Amino acid sequence: MRFEALGPLRVRLDAGQISLGAAREQRILAALLLDANHVVPLSRLVDVIWDEHPPTSSVKVVRNCVSTLRRQLARAGEIVTDSGGYLLRVPDDEIDLRVFVERARQGRRLAAAGDLTGAIVHLREALALWRGSAFTGVTGRLVEAAAAQLNDQRRSLQEERLSLELTLGGGAELVDEIADLVAAEPLRERAHGQLMLALYRAGRRTEALRTYHQVRRLLVGELGIEPGPELTELHRAILNADPRLAPVTAPAAISRPEPSQPEASTTTKPVPAQLPASPYAFTGRTAELDELSGLLDAGARTRTAMVAVLSGIAGVGKTALAVHFARLVADRFPDGHLHVDLRGFHPTGPPLDPGEAVRGFLDAFEVPGQQLPEGLAAQSALLRTLLAGRRVLLVLDNARDSEHVRPLLPGGPGCLTLVTSRSRLTGLVMTEGAHPITVDPLPLGDAHSMLIRRLGATRLTAEPAAVATIAARSAGLPLALAIVASRLVDHPRFSLRAIAEELDLAHGGLEGFTDAETDVRSVFSWSYRALSGPAARLFRLLGIHPGPDLGVVAAASLAGVPPARVRPLLAELAHAHMVTEHTPGRYTMHDLLRAYAMERTDIEEDGAERLAVTNRMFDHYLAGAHLADLRLHPHRDPIRLPPAVAGVTVAAIGDREVARTWFSQEYPVLLDLLRRAGGDGYDVHAWQLGWALTTFLDRCGRWHDQAFVQQLALEAARRVGDRDGQARAHRNISIAHLRRGLHGEARDHLWHAVRLYRGLGDQVGQARTLLNLGTVAEHRGQPRLALRYAELAQRLFRAVGHRAGQANALNNAGWYHSQLGDHELALHHCQRALLLQQEAGDRYWQAHTWDSLGCVHHHLGPVFRGHRVLPTGPVALARGGRTLLRVNHAYAPRRHPSRCGRTVGGAWGVAGSAEHRRGVGPGRRPHSGEDPYGDDWVRLARTRRLWRSSGRWLPFPPAS
Repeated sequence: MRFEALGPLRVRLDAGQISLGAAREQRILAALLLDANHVVPLSRLVDVIWDEHPPTSSVKVVRNCVSTLRRQLARAGEIVTDSGGYLLRVPDDEIDLRVFVERARQGRRLAAAGDLTGAIVHLREALALWRGSAFTGVTGRLVEAAAAQLNDQRRSLQEERLSLELTLGGGAELVDEIADLVAAEPLRERAHGQLMLALYRAGRRTEALRTYHQVRRLLVGELGIEPGPELTELHRAILNADPRLAPVTAPAAISRPEPSQPEASTTTKPVPAQLPASPYAFTGRTAELDELSGLLDAGARTRTAMVAVLSGIAGVGKTALAVHFARLVADRFPDGHLHVDLRGFHPTGPPLDPGEAVRGFLDAFEVPGQQLPEGLAAQSALLRTLLAGRRVLLVLDNARDSEHVRPLLPGGPGCLTLVTSRSRLTGLVMTEGAHPITVDPLPLGDAHSMLIRRLGATRLTAEPAAVATIAARSAGLPLALAIVASRLVDHPRFSLRAIAEELDLAHGGLEGFTDAETDVRSVFSWSYRALSGPAARLFRLLGIHPGPDLGVVAAASLAGVPPARVRPLLAELAHAHMVTEHTPGRYTMHDLLRAYAMERTDIEEDGAERLAVTNRMFDHYLAGAHLADLRLHPHRDPIRLPPAVAGVTVAAIGDREVARTWFSQEYPVLLDLLRRAGGDGYDVHAWQLGWALTTFLDRCGRWHDQAFVQQLALEAARRVGDRDGQARAHRNISIAHLRRGLHGEARDHLWHAVRLYRGLGDQVGQARTLLNLGTVAEHRGQPRLALRYAELAQRLFRAVGHRAGQANALNNAGWYHSQLGDHELALHHCQRALLLQQEAGDRYWQAHTWDSLGCVHHHLGPVFRGHRVLPTGPVALARGGRTLLRVNHAYAPRRHPSRCGRTVGGAWGVAGSAEHRRGVGPGRRPHSGEDPYGDDWVRLARTRRLWRSSGRWLPFPPAS
C-alpha cells in the first residue's frame, strides 16, 4: 500500500491502483495527506474545496466526501473523526512525500557530518520518488500553494545534491541534468553557476563563458539587475583558468588547497572577523606556538579536524596565547574568524549557555531567524553545515567542560578550533581527538623578557635580585606582571627593590586558591592599595556588576555619581590594569580581578551599601531598556516603571539607531540580570526588562532568545502576582512561537493572556491579543476565523477610543477580506486604517497598511494599479517597492516566474530610484536611521539578497 503525491495523486495497492473519484474527494485526500496522522479541522477542508464563498451546505458536502473516501480507501488507510475534524491514519513510510522529507533530512545530516558520498546517495533516493509536479491534476488554491512549496523543495534539494557532486569533483556527467534545470527555471542564478562549473570541468570553457553572458542578458532584461557577486566571481575564475576550479583526483574526498593558498569561493558568504586585538607585549610561549603550528600543518596534510585545548590556571595567559596564535595564522582561514567568551568560571554569573553561543555564530553568518531549527542539537547541526567546506578559525575561550564546547565544534576538516579552559577537557581529547596543550606559568626567563619589553633592559639590569622577587611574587602570571609593570612605568623613579619589598609585605593566603593564584592575589592587593580612594571604591563596586562588560553611564549609576566624575576613575583603573577598555567606552575585568573585587566589597562595604548599589544597577538597566524600546517602537502601549532610586543615570538614547546599538551592547548584561533577578528579589524589574526587550529581539529575528527571555519574565510576574505582567509575557511568548511556526503553542499562550486581560478589565490588552490570535489563525489557514478576531478587536478598540488599535485592526481585517476575495471591502478597511495611522504619525504600521493596499489594488485591476495610490518622493518610492514585492508574492503560487521576476526587478528599480535620490551609493546598504522608512529599506535589501542567493521566490510577510 502506498500513497503517492509527488506527481499525479494516486493510491496503490499490491493488486493495483484505487480510483479516487471526483475533484472534491481528491482535494480532501490531498489535505489529509499533507497533515497525515494529524487532525485537519473541518473548516480547513471547507476552504480546500471552495477557494472562496462556500455554500451554506459546505459542512454537509465535506462529510459526504469523506464518507466516499472512506469507502474508496477501506483497504489503504483509516480516516478517523476527531476533535471537529478528520485524521488520515497511515504509516509515514507509506506516503511518498513523507519518505522524501525523511531521506532529504538524512542526506543533509550526513553532509553536515562530512559524509558527502553518503549524503548524495540519500538525496538521490529522495529525488527518485518524484514522478512530476506534486499533486498534478488536483486543483484548488490551498492545494496548489502546498504543491508549489513541495516543488520548490524538490528544486532546492536537486541543487543541493548537484552542489555536493560538484564539490566531489563532478563535471561532464552533470551537464545535461543541470541544463534541464536551468531551462525549467531560467532565473535561478545558483543553477547557472553550477552549469558553468560543470561545463568548464568538461573542457567546454567557451560554453561556460557563453552561459554567463546569456544569464546576464536575461537578468538585465527581465529583472533590471546584474548577476550576483557569486556568479561574477565564478566568471572571473573561469576567464583566468583558475586551477582551483579543477575537479578533485579522488572522488571520495573533498579537495582543499594547501593552507598557504586560500580556497576559491564560488559564492558570496558573510566573513565574520571576531578575533580580539592582539595582546600587547606578548612574550615567550615558543614551545606552545610550535606545537600549535605542528597541529595546523598536520591537519592540513591529513585533512582531519583540528582542535587544540589550551588548559591552565586562571591568569596564566591562555586567552593571550590563543588570540596571539590565531592572529598569526588568520590569513590561512579566509572564510572567517569566530570568537566567544563562554564564561565558564565567571565569579558572579552562570556560564554562557552553549545554545546562545551557537546562535551567536549563526548570527555572524547572517542566518535569518526564521531558518533556525528548534533545539540545541538541530542548531548545532546547522552550524556544522555552514562550516562544512569552509576554512574558519574558531576561538572558544574560557570553557567550563567538554559539554560546554561540543555543540560549537565543526564537523569536518578545514577549520581550526582553539579552546581555552581551566580544566583539561579530557572528554574532548578522548572522543573528539582534541590535542591537549598545558599552559604553565611563564618561566623566569620569559617573565624577565616581558618586563624588559615593558620597562626597558637598562632599568632591570641594575637590580637583578629585585626583578627575581617581582617575577616570583607574580607567580609567572602575565596578568600580575602587567599590573606591576604598569605601576613601574607610572613611577620611573621608584626602585625595583622598593616594589619587591611592598609585594613581600602584601603576600598572604587565600582559602581555595592554588599557590600561583595566592601569589597573584598579593599583586592585586598591592596594586589596589595604590589606587585613589574613589577609584578603589569603584573597583569594589564593579565586582557587583554581572559583566561581561559595562559602559561609562552604567559605572556612574553603580557609584551613584555623574558620568563626568566616573570617567577619570575608569581611566585610573585601566591605567593600573585593574580593568580593560576593550572597545571605546566599554570596560571589562579578568575573572580573578572580579573575584578579588567581590572579596573587597564583602570586607569594606556594609549590607546597606551593597543593596543600594544593586538597586541602582537594576534601575539603571531597566530605565535604559525602557527608553531604548520606546525609540524602537514609540507607539507601543506603555508600562509604568517603579521610580528609580537616587544616583541613577540613564543612558542618552536619542533615536532608533542608538537604541539598537545600546541593546546590542547591553544584551548579555540584561540577560544576566534577568537570570539573577528572581533570586535577588527583583521580580518586577525582571518581567519589565523582558517586556522592554521584546521589540529588539523580535526585529533582530532572535526568537529562540525571545521565548527564553519571556519565560523568565512570566515566572517573575507570577512570583509577584502581577497579572498584567503575566498577560504581557504570555503575548510575547506567543509571538516568539508564532515566528518559529509553533502555532498551537502560540494560541495556548494567547488564550492565557485573554483570560488574564478579561479578569483585569483591560479591553486594549484583550484587543491586542485578539489581533495576535487572528495572525495565528491566518497561519493555520483559517482566514475567516482570523477576520472574526480582527472584527472583535476593532469593536473593543472603538469602545475605549483607542485609535491606533482601531487602525491596526482595520488593516488586519482588510488583509483577511482580501484573502477571502472581497477586495473592495478590503480596500475600504485599509484606507481607513491608513488615515488613522497617518493622524497618529505611526510610520511603522503605515508600512504594513501600504503593503496591504498594494496587494488589494493588484487584485482589483491591472498589476500596477496599486502604484497609483502612492504619493511621490523617496519615501513613497520605498513604499512602492514593497507594494511591488507584495505583487510578486501574489504571482508566485500561480507559477508565473517571469512575472514574478519582473515584479521583483521593478521593486528593486523603484527602491533604486529612491536610493539614488537619497545619495546612497550602490556599495552601501541604506541605514535604517536615515529616514522614517529605514526598516523597509533593510527588509527590501535583505529580501533581494536572500532571493538572489537561494534562487527562490520569497514570500513577503503578511501584515499582522
